Amino acid sequence: MVETAAHLVDHVFPALPVRQWVLSLPKRLRYHLDDAKLQNAVLHSFLRAIEQGLRQSLPQGDGTARIGAVVFSKVAYIPGGYGGIGEAIAWALALRGAKVAVSGRDAIKAETLATALRAAGHQALGVAVDAHDVASIRASVDAVAAHFGSLDILMNCVGIQREEALLEVSEEAFDEVVQVNLKAAMFLAQAAAKKQIDGKRGGKQVHLLSVRAQLGMRGRGYSAYTSTKGALVMLIRQHASELAPHGITVNGIAPTVVRTEMGRHWLDNPVTRKQVLDRIPLGRVAEPKDIAGAAVFFCAPASDFVTGQVLYLDGGITASQ
Repeated sequence: MVETAAHLVDHVFPALPVRQWVLSLPKRLRYHLDDAKLQNAVLHSFLRAIEQGLRQSLPQGDGTARIGAVVFSKVAYIPGGYGGIGEAIAWALALRGAKVAVSGRDAIKAETLATALRAAGHQALGVAVDAHDVASIRASVDAVAAHFGSLDILMNCVGIQREEALLEVSEEAFDEVVQVNLKAAMFLAQAAAKKQIDGKRGGKQVHLLSVRAQLGMRGRGYSAYTSTKGALVMLIRQHASELAPHGITVNGIAPTVVRTEMGRHWLDNPVTRKQVLDRIPLGRVAEPKDIAGAAVFFCAPASDFVTGQVLYLDGGITASQ
């Protein structure tokens, strides 16, 4: 569990040697910390101490205190939040002080993650949502706002791929990808914006895209996926333009292959793994914490003057293709 705690700390303070500190704890202390809840409580207290120190060390009154990537007491809604990337983002935001709601079609998975977050000392909620149904999308946003009293951050991690070659694309599969990847994003953004505007304190909206928003895929059937991710780029820019007067920023993060369960079909096969790695200048795939770090930046005050942008987390693919 100490190693697990250190992994979580890496999501929060990757620039600080906290991992080394945790792993250097005396063995006798590790023996006492054999209860998961106690270990998480100790970790939580340690992070709070760091938070207190950061706040005291930053100058006040000149805006400098806003540079940190912190989201204390903000309410963050993460549709698709119990997947590999979504879960990493949920932990990262919670460890930064956010109240986190995660959702997906599987209510049990959403609540399981929420339970783990609460056991670690965070405020969390699990919600069921069907991205195929606009009424369900609106109801999920209402549920989050009602539970926490507000909604500050939308971190949309919803997305699917139905691979079919161009000459074999079916209307049913194409429509489903459009519904989940694009239409759901539209109405999640709309429902969240209404809550954010009513709250009169600005807000953040962040959408998870892919490098396929910019690059086609040779030899694979990605017509629906690439077209919806590309369209989402323009949706982000339009929403950024419309919501700017309300102090709401809208941005996107677009990773390449990430080492998650969904990325295994690329990485488990030696042939496709080599193809992927050969195309990435940095020579590795993304880790969930790489995506979580960018998500925290866009959800935090550090990005207050950034809107309508898409950050490609691709190890250099889009710079070299």
